[in-house]
Amino acid sequence: MQSSSDLFPVALISAEFRGDLSEDVYRLKPGNSPDSSVELALTRLGRAGHEQARGIPVILIPGSFSNRRFWYSPNCIGLGPFLARAGFDVWIAEMRGHGLSPRNRDYECNTVSDYVRYDVPAIADFVFEQNPQKAHWLGHSLGGIVLAGALGGHYLDQTRVASSVLFGSQVSRVYWPLKIPPVEWGSRFLLKRFSVLSGSRLKRGPEDEPIGLAVESLRWHGLFGRFGDADRDWWQGLAEVCVPVMAVAALGDHQDPAWACEKLLKQFGSPLSEFLCLGKKHGFTNDFGHVEMLISKEAQREVWPLVEQWLRKSPQVAAELERERESAPE
Repeated sequence: MQSSSDLFPVALISAEFRGDLSEDVYRLKPGNSPDSSVELALTRLGRAGHEQARGIPVILIPGSFSNRRFWYSPNCIGLGPFLARAGFDVWIAEMRGHGLSPRNRDYECNTVSDYVRYDVPAIADFVFEQNPQKAHWLGHSLGGIVLAGALGGHYLDQTRVASSVLFGSQVSRVYWPLKIPPVEWGSRFLLKRFSVLSGSRLKRGPEDEPIGLAVESLRWHGLFGRFGDADRDWWQGLAEVCVPVMAVAALGDHQDPAWACEKLLKQFGSPLSEFLCLGKKHGFTNDFGHVEMLISKEAQREVWPLVEQWLRKSPQVAAELERERESAPE
């Protein structure tokens, strides 16, 4: 079968019309990580009849225990279809072992570091090959953490990023018991007896998560832990990130509190940033929750249009700021 890419083997595994939308699903086999069995699914949404008239790329990354359906329901409802109908070139990524991405050989050992170092760059390269424009990157929860890690670790080329949006994403909430080394060691020992965390059993979502992610999280929150991999400190690297960034938090989100989401935003070195807190005291109809910030009728009315507004204005505002900086006297 002929590959859909000159970068690495890519198969177009389905091409369908979903009402007023077109849906193309690609499966990438980048071969850029130690586990050569990794394959990544990437869903592209566009307007039916306008497949060749692609707008600015928008890449969506779902959170933990989730898959592409977080952004795109079987009934073609979601932020993904909303943006596709608005003329954006929408791509929904599923990390290794999630959704339409098959489980790789070393699935239980998968970590956020793998997503950051290998999966995100491969997805970025393929999307740029198909549509060579700067792309907006949006991530929810763990998806936003992956995006922050890829930017802070400099695994994602900033020159190809139009902006980034983080929904309910943070790494600053402290779990004090894990600061006690014996507690952290004991937790690791117990977790390593399992291969996966079941999303259905934990009532967290439709997908399982490999135990490697949980063990990595324990390391981050340990006494001497840091947000990063063995080679790079992602947290410190965020200070060198200059792309426009917006953080969206929700007052009803008890998993990833607003103060922690704002702290992650402030670590970015971006000259253009925006913090959006969804709650009654900020003019919204209710205090949104972790999921409801994007999946609810209220989100459809109140949040999605603000996201579209950010995607349209941020590149122009960033360009204006850059021109002002260059023209300013030394």
